[in-house]
Amino acid sequence: MRFGSLLLAAASVASAVQAYWLGDVPHRGLAPFAGNNYPVFRNVRDYGARGDGVTDDTAAINAAINAGNPCNKGCASTTTTPAVVYFPAGTYLISSSILPAYFTHLIGDAASPPTLKATPNFAGFGLIDGNPYYSPVLNWKAVNVFFRQIRNFVLDTTAIPPATQATGLHWPTSQATSLQNLVFNMPTAANVVHVGLFMEEGSGGFITDLTFNGGATGASMGNQQYTMRNLRFNNCKTAIIQLWNWGWTYHGLSINNCQVGIDISAGGPSKVETGSITLFDSTFTNVPVAIKTAWTYSSSPATAGSMVLENIALNNVGVAVQGPGGTMLTGTGGSTTIAAWGNGHSYLPNGPTNFAGPITPNPRPASLLGANGRYYVRSKPQYENLPASSFLSARAAGARGDAAADDTAALQSAIDASVAQNKILFIDHGLYRVTRTIRIPPGAIIVGEAFPVILSSGPFFNDINNPKPVVQVGATSGQAGYVELSDFIVSTQNVQAGAICIEWNLATSGTPSGMWDVHVRIGGFTGTQQQIAQCPKTPGNPAVNPNCLVAFMAMHVTKQAKGLYMENVWLWTADHDIDEQLNTQITIYSGRGLYIEATSGPFWLWGTGSEHHVLYQYQLANTRDIFMGQIQTETPYFNPVPNALVPFPPVAALNDPDFRASCARGGEGNCAAAWGLRVINSKNVLVYGAGLYSFFDNYSTSCSTFSAGQTCQQRITSIEGVAENVNIYNLNTIGTREMINRDGNRVAWYADGVNTFASNVGVYKSG
Repeated sequence: MRFGSLLLAAASVASAVQAYWLGDVPHRGLAPFAGNNYPVFRNVRDYGARGDGVTDDTAAINAAINAGNPCNKGCASTTTTPAVVYFPAGTYLISSSILPAYFTHLIGDAASPPTLKATPNFAGFGLIDGNPYYSPVLNWKAVNVFFRQIRNFVLDTTAIPPATQATGLHWPTSQATSLQNLVFNMPTAANVVHVGLFMEEGSGGFITDLTFNGGATGASMGNQQYTMRNLRFNNCKTAIIQLWNWGWTYHGLSINNCQVGIDISAGGPSKVETGSITLFDSTFTNVPVAIKTAWTYSSSPATAGSMVLENIALNNVGVAVQGPGGTMLTGTGGSTTIAAWGNGHSYLPNGPTNFAGPITPNPRPASLLGANGRYYVRSKPQYENLPASSFLSARAAGARGDAAADDTAALQSAIDASVAQNKILFIDHGLYRVTRTIRIPPGAIIVGEAFPVILSSGPFFNDINNPKPVVQVGATSGQAGYVELSDFIVSTQNVQAGAICIEWNLATSGTPSGMWDVHVRIGGFTGTQQQIAQCPKTPGNPAVNPNCLVAFMAMHVTKQAKGLYMENVWLWTADHDIDEQLNTQITIYSGRGLYIEATSGPFWLWGTGSEHHVLYQYQLANTRDIFMGQIQTETPYFNPVPNALVPFPPVAALNDPDFRASCARGGEGNCAAAWGLRVINSKNVLVYGAGLYSFFDNYSTSCSTFSAGQTCQQRITSIEGVAENVNIYNLNTIGTREMINRDGNRVAWYADGVNTFASNVGVYKSG
C-alpha cells in the first residue's frame, strides 16, 4: 500500500532531512477575508526569536502571533484570521505568557520538539495562556473557543522556585481543539506547587500524548466533557485533580510514583462536583491511592461521582479506590488487574440499581483491539521523517482558495496528482469553493494548514431528493484502499439541501484509514452566506426559511465501508455566527449528523461530536464493531419550533426516524425531536462515555434544569431491534426526560439519575 512506500521513502531520506517539513515547505496560505498581506504562516525565527536558551524570546513570539491583527483581546471569535505559528527546534526562554490568538495553531518541530523555558522571575498565568483573564472573566467565552491546536513542545517551569505558583498551560477551550505531543517538566521538591495543565471551563475537547514530570499536580481540570488518551504522569504529588465535569473519558493513562492518581473528591459527599469518569486500559505503578472519590451510597447529587473502570493494571498500589469512609476497593503490594469495577446507577438492561463493585467487562471484538489487547489507537501522523519535497501544494497546483473561484477542477487535479506522484497533498489555508463532488481515491494522504475549507456551492448540491457528496472517499461503496486525512474542514455555501458533506465508501483492511481533526462546519462563518443576514433566529415562528436548508447530512459511512479510525472529528451545524462579535444565534437546517450503515466494522470514534442536526446526531443501523469514546451531541436550539417533522421528510432507504409514526404511538412532551444516539439492529456497539444534550426549547434554556423537569425534549437515546453487546458507560443527558428508550419503551428516567447538571446512567448493557 502507499503508506508502506512512503515509509520506505522516509527511511531512505531521513538522514538528509535537516528540519521538520512544515518549516521548509513554501507557504501560500490565503485568508481571503483578512486582506492580501495577512500572513497565515509565521515562523517565530522570522520575528526575532532566537531559541538559544539565553535570549528572552517572549516579545518576538507574541509578535509572531499578533502579526496581521488576529482575534485577541476584546475579540469574541473569528474564522477570518487563522494562523500557524511555527517553532523550529531550540530552547525559547520566556519571562511572561505566550498568548495565542483565536483560531491560532502553535506547532513545534515534531522531530525535535522545542522547549519553552520559563525564567526564574516568570510572570503570567501559564507559559502558554490559552484564554487570558484581562478582566475578572476570561477573554473568550470558554464554550465558544473552537479550532485551535498546540502540539510538539516541552513546557519547562523548573527554573521557577518550587514554592512559587506556576502553570505550564492554561487551556479553557471547547470543541475542535487539541493538545498533542507535549511534555511538562516541573520541579520535584517536597514544597512544589506547580501545575502542568490547568483548565477551569469549556466544552471540550481532545488531548493526547502528554507527559507530566514532577509538580504538585500534573493536570487540574474542569470542563463539561473531554476525551483524553495516552497521558503519562511521573513523580507528581497528584497526577489528576478533577475540579468538576459532566463526563470524562480517560484511556491509556500511565501514572507512576505519584501519591494520588486521580482525585475526583471535589465538593465532598454533600456536593460532589465530578459528574462521571470512564477510565480504561490504564496502569498505576507505585501509587499509594489510585483514585480518591467523594461518592457514597448516600452522597449528593445521587449519581454524581459515577465511575467505571475497565482493564486497569495495578503495580504496588495500596488503595485502588478510596472513598470518604475509607477503602472501597483494595489495591495490591504486587501486580493485579481490575477487569471491571464501578459505582453509580446500572441498568442491566433495567434499573436503576445503585451499586459499587465489580461489573462484567464489555466483550471486546478482536477487530477493535491493538496488539496489546487494548482498544486500538493511533495518533495523528505528522510525517516528521519526510522532507519538504514529499509534499505537493494545492495552491501551487492551481487551486485558488479565495472563496470565489470555482476550485473543483484544480483541487481534484491536485489530489489526483499527489497520488500519482506518491506525495502528500498539502492544502494551504483557504476557502476552496467546489461545484461538483471532490473524490479522494485510495492512496491519498491529505494534510491541511490551519483548517482550510472545502466549500460546496451551487445547484448540484441543492436537490433534497437527490443528495450528492461534497467530499467522497472511495468511488464506490466497498472500494478497497487506504487514506490518511487530517486538519481540514468540509462545509457548504448558501442553500445546499442535498449536500452530504462527507461520504465514506472506502473498505480498509489491516491498518485502518484515518481522519484526524477533520471537521464538518456548516454555516455561521464568513463565506458561507449562512449567517445572521441570511438566517437570523426566529423564536416562536415555526415557518422554515427555504434559503436556510444548508445540508442533507454531515457524514455517511456506506454499507460496504470498513476500517475507519476517527479522532477529534466535530460535525457541527452552527448555532451562532462565529464571525459576529456578539456571537448571535442563527437558524439553519441540516438533516442528519453521522450515519453509519456499514455491515461490518471495525470503526473507532475517539472524541467525536455531532451537533444541531434535525433528525439525529449519530445513527448506527445494521452495523457492528464500533467503539465510541465520549461522544457529544446537542439538539437544534430552535426545536420544537419547528420540530423534527420538518423540513427533511424521512427517507426509508436511509432508516430515517419517522417521528410522525413513533410519536403517534403514545409519545408525550416534545417527542418529535432529534435523537442524540440511535442504534438499530447492530452488534458490538461499545460507548465509553456520552454527553447527549438538549439545552433549548424555542431558544429558551428554562427547560434544561431539574427544577423545570428537564422538558426540552422527551427522548434522546434509542436502541432498536437486535442489540447484541450494545453497551454504554456513563451516559449523561441534559434537558431530556427519557434517557434511554428500548424499542420505543422507556428504560431510564431523568429524575432517577440526578447528577451535577446532567442526569447519569453509569452502566447500561443491552442484555
